[in-house]
Amino acid sequence: MKVLKMVDLDLADQCVLIRADLNVPVTDGRVTSDARLRASLPTIEQALKAGARVMLMSHLGRPEEGRFDAKYSLQPVAQRLRELLGREVRLVKDWLDGVDVNSGELVLCENVRFNPGEADDDAGLARRMAALCDVFVMDAFGTAHRAQASTHGVARFAPKACAGPLLVAELEALAAPLVKPARPLIAIVGGAKVSTKLMVLESLLEKVDQLIVGGGMLNTFIAAAGYEIGNSLHEPDLVEAARRLSVAASARDVAIPLPVDVVCGKE
Repeated sequence: MKVLKMVDLDLADQCVLIRADLNVPVTDGRVTSDARLRASLPTIEQALKAGARVMLMSHLGRPEEGRFDAKYSLQPVAQRLRELLGREVRLVKDWLDGVDVNSGELVLCENVRFNPGEADDDAGLARRMAALCDVFVMDAFGTAHRAQASTHGVARFAPKACAGPLLVAELEALAAPLVKPARPLIAIVGGAKVSTKLMVLESLLEKVDQLIVGGGMLNTFIAAAGYEIGNSLHEPDLVEAARRLSVAASARDVAIPLPVDVVCGKE
């Protein structure tokens, strides 16, 4: 797969806007698992070492779009990044109209989901994001399937857009088994929502021999098979879509196994 990579660009004195996945669990104002932050460190450090003026953006949780909510602020993320990087990380609340960033400086933009139009991939919002940078770096593989202003839209309008090291590594890891796979090929997909992975699941049906669904979205498939799931997390409006996927899988002789024993949620 040919993509423009951040490592191939001269970033000296360039304003580099990195879309990272810093969506980490936070309890009482502290990050409780920093695995995603640590995974992003090499990308950040590489850009800083190259002499770039670095702006970092991410979402955190699912706040009501369009308004600030301290519960979903990236302040705890900024603090943990300071500790991990051993340097100042400036959190900027209002950043869409421009931020002064010096060469070798790192700025963290407040939660992208506080901006109206983020989820709808609003072109006006995406243009404002793109106007902030010389180079846009997409490095959030976990949100790459979402066409939103901070993932898809900004890449359309940025002067230059490229893939970061994390995204490149994931794409290369996926390419080999999907282009020339060993058989049988099994895909394991987890997560809470079928809605955010529907196109991925449909695409995988064309490539795999078995599709193992886990996480909360498995409950939607169990319901689609006609079983009671109590009050367990699921998407009632996606039950029919899950049923169609199951029928399509059966027609392709692709197995989507369901668990034999389950525990249903009571509330």
